Amino acid sequence: MSEETQAPAVDERGLQEAKLREEELRSQINYHDYRYYALDSPEVSDSQYDGLMRELRSLEEKHPELITPDSPTQRVSGMPVAAFGVVEHKVPLLSLANAFSEDELRAWHRRVTNLAELNDIAMVCEPKMDGLAVALVYEAGAFAQGATRGDGARGENITQNLRTIRSIPLSISKPAPERFEVRGEVYMTKKGFERLNEEQANKGQRLFASPRNSAAGSLRQQDPTITASRPLDIFVYQLGWAEGGGAPSAHWEMLKWLGELGFRVNPLTERYTDVDAVVEHVKAWEERRERLDYEIDGVVIKVDDLSIQRSLGFVGREPRWAIAYKYPATQATTKLKNIEVNVGRTGSLNPFAVLEPVVVAHATVKLATLHNEDDIRRKDIRIGDTVIVQRAGEVIPQVVGPVVSTRTGEEREFEMPKECPVCGTAVVRPEGEAMSYCPNRACPAQIFRLLTHFAGRGAMDIEGLGESLADQLLRSGLVSDLADVYYLTKEQLLTLERMGDKSAGNLVANIEASKSRPVTNLLFGLGIRHVGYETAELLANHFGGIDAMAAAELEELEAAPTIGPKTAESVYEYLHDETNLALIEKLRQAGVRLQGEKAAAREGPLQGLAFVVTGSLERWTRNEVEGMIKGLGGSIGSSVTKKTAYVLAGENPGSKLDKAQEYGTTVLDEEGFLKLLDEKGRNQ
Repeated sequence: MSEETQAPAVDERGLQEAKLREEELRSQINYHDYRYYALDSPEVSDSQYDGLMRELRSLEEKHPELITPDSPTQRVSGMPVAAFGVVEHKVPLLSLANAFSEDELRAWHRRVTNLAELNDIAMVCEPKMDGLAVALVYEAGAFAQGATRGDGARGENITQNLRTIRSIPLSISKPAPERFEVRGEVYMTKKGFERLNEEQANKGQRLFASPRNSAAGSLRQQDPTITASRPLDIFVYQLGWAEGGGAPSAHWEMLKWLGELGFRVNPLTERYTDVDAVVEHVKAWEERRERLDYEIDGVVIKVDDLSIQRSLGFVGREPRWAIAYKYPATQATTKLKNIEVNVGRTGSLNPFAVLEPVVVAHATVKLATLHNEDDIRRKDIRIGDTVIVQRAGEVIPQVVGPVVSTRTGEEREFEMPKECPVCGTAVVRPEGEAMSYCPNRACPAQIFRLLTHFAGRGAMDIEGLGESLADQLLRSGLVSDLADVYYLTKEQLLTLERMGDKSAGNLVANIEASKSRPVTNLLFGLGIRHVGYETAELLANHFGGIDAMAAAELEELEAAPTIGPKTAESVYEYLHDETNLALIEKLRQAGVRLQGEKAAAREGPLQGLAFVVTGSLERWTRNEVEGMIKGLGGSIGSSVTKKTAYVLAGENPGSKLDKAQEYGTTVLDEEGFLKLLDEKGRNQ
């Protein structure tokens, strides 16, 4: 066989490997987004998360045909927690692109000046606070509403809790727009955090992991008096929107104006007119940040002139006119005593590092998460190694890699257990996946993790059903599957340890209330492999309910917007398993909501038409053209199916073009797409 005939097979194999890695990265990022934004309980460091995102971006740049609308690179991370009520942001709170080196910062500056057609440009540098972003709305000079950033489009209504922060003005006495929104970062000082943990320890209560974690947790208290007792503060960094005139036309002047209105603006903010000064500023604060009484993890750089900001616009969900320069994570070395394994809710075996205690970034580190067996092999991490531990800010650290020069020869390679460490069932590793699994759905560890996930925020949100109670319910035999929760009685709960009459009554009421949660929450709570919150929402919007999903063929599941073959197969298998179907029927009989409503299709000349965009385009970015299609009523798919109406193909379209030709799908170039828009517009 010639090299020419072999090459496509190699390319196809490389694309398949890239696709598997891309799906793994998306799954990990979506999970960590949920832990960080919804649960305030992160499991990885900021630098580790940034590494996952950078790897995914790099992979999608090399293989643009893999990009789908539900990719973490195409969306603002985070989600609102419905317990406080949802606030729709009038103008989305967008995320920022990151720079990790001087070269990347200067490259951003070159792009900005080139697009603005200027030799240089004034910029404002602000400390990048490590807290919780909030949006404060004022009406007729009074503080009317406060919300978290949430997913960027929607946040949690935490108005009453924000009112307790003394640095947030409740009224504005100076002339201001009739209605406007300011944005800021709520944080806790290092000293305040230490005092809070001392108080928690004296009360015998759980300690907080970090200032950021404690600030976020304080703002999510159901009782505002608890929030009021916490040492919270805020720096305002931007005007979100305003109705009526009066606001300055430059960001620097805007910050001064907000300060004059009574808002707390960071005094360390500086304005510069050339990039060399910005670079010096960033480097200086990298050395000096430890002297501050609050955590920062970088510097935000913004174009000063608001008219230039507007002209620069956005790329995807990120403004072109701003960037976050992020500092390297703090590192230390210590001994890796052991690698142990816990079992997750889907049966995944998750290795973690047991370390000799070491102080990193003001915290004593004893444990560190490890991705999977392949990651351990890739980094050549061995039990007994001296390892580099990295911790960005307050978050749980990662093992960067071993210090090979210190090896003595006594180090041992890690071997994934052949049997589940909890139930003893033989472990399996599906072909093409990075994780090993315990296939025993009756495994006590899986049931415990699944039950706590099911009752947690983002899923059925059953307040009061935490890890301790879940453990008791399982050990007592009162619960053996998820549906059993809905058959618990107050009398049964009163037989449990530390369960009083009021607590039992409240829990029964909370369980009853959870029956009406949206189908998205239930679908996410069931713990189907590869189905995170965003995927659950897409499926719920597309099918409307669990029954329609269960009745769908595999191809129909794959045809749902942005749902890939692996996810579709996982959902199909779950909903065709007798045990799972019995669980769903048991939930139905208990009165749990299984039916929702399909999302209404957008009206427009492309309504009802499914598009797939593949390859590199000259006229638009992928985000721009996909946004245009959706704005005109069309839908975007991640893969070509029989329901795909058109494939818009640029250079290097990859295997999607082959699939389109196989199905006989119409393929358009950019000129053809413009002609289609013109034709559909005339016929509407």
